[in-house]
Amino acid sequence: MKSWNVILGVDVSKLTLDICWAEHHLHIRIANCTKGFTVFKKWCKINQIDLRETLVVMEYTGGYEYRFMQFCESIPVCYCRVPGLEIKQSIGMTRGKSDQADAFRISRYGQEKNKRLEPSAPLNNHILKLKQLLSFRKRLVREKAGMESTVKERKHMYALKRTDAIINIAQSRIKANKKHIDLLEGEIMELIKSDEPMLLNYRIISSIKGIGPVNAWMTIAYTENFASFTDARKYAVFVGVIPFEHTSGTSIKGRKRVSHLAHKELKNELNQAAKTAITHDPEIRAYAERKLKNKAYPLVLNNVKFKLILRMFSLVKRGEMYVENYTRAA
Repeated sequence: MKSWNVILGVDVSKLTLDICWAEHHLHIRIANCTKGFTVFKKWCKINQIDLRETLVVMEYTGGYEYRFMQFCESIPVCYCRVPGLEIKQSIGMTRGKSDQADAFRISRYGQEKNKRLEPSAPLNNHILKLKQLLSFRKRLVREKAGMESTVKERKHMYALKRTDAIINIAQSRIKANKKHIDLLEGEIMELIKSDEPMLLNYRIISSIKGIGPVNAWMTIAYTENFASFTDARKYAVFVGVIPFEHTSGTSIKGRKRVSHLAHKELKNELNQAAKTAITHDPEIRAYAERKLKNKAYPLVLNNVKFKLILRMFSLVKRGEMYVENYTRAA
């Protein structure tokens, strides 16, 4: 495994990047745009930083880092994205907070983990676009649900005429949002069809009972088409469906619990998938019935989510569609 000569820590925000080389106490703040990236290259040249022997370490921010990642790939310079919680827990207790201090801490983290860190895979532009489409679809779905709630409550609370302005506006927004959601979903399917590996994995995981289009799209997006997560258990931890021990000595004997540090949106989407699987999949239904004799329904539902994740990863790894071959014992 390669050991890097220079580790640059980058604290990313919407408008700026704070870049630090902790070993030499060097820091620069640049604009998060092409002009700022040019300044960064000049700064590296002045400070004799060989970008071929440099690893850039940054946190996941949900999108603000993408422009800088594209710049890194164009030079090229290797970069690594790390969950912010991992960095925070590795450095222990800290006092004070600023973007410069955060960049320094990220660089320090990179130095400590130098031999363990591996460069991130290049950005898949199809995955990037898929995440953008899904994010905007979620916004429209929430807005539509809010308008529907407004109409329902208003009709329940007041004796209204058909000419009520609030209801008419809300209903027109609902209709428009539904049209736009359908348009986005069409764009998502066209995007998936244009990428053969994505299309294959979409067909595989959507062949599983309970996994509908939205769950399939989100799984492909957040596993980066099963490239960033190759292990079902790691993805299940990320989603928040694997419980962990909560005990210490003789005084703390808590029950196992899932971490609150999970991707709640993915977990919520899997709720409906698990309920559908319990209803329509004989094997899952039999499994749930057995578990319900000793466990509460929410815990059983969580177990079913994990089984669905295991199925998705197993089938994708084998490149096979789901085939139902369950026969209930007499």
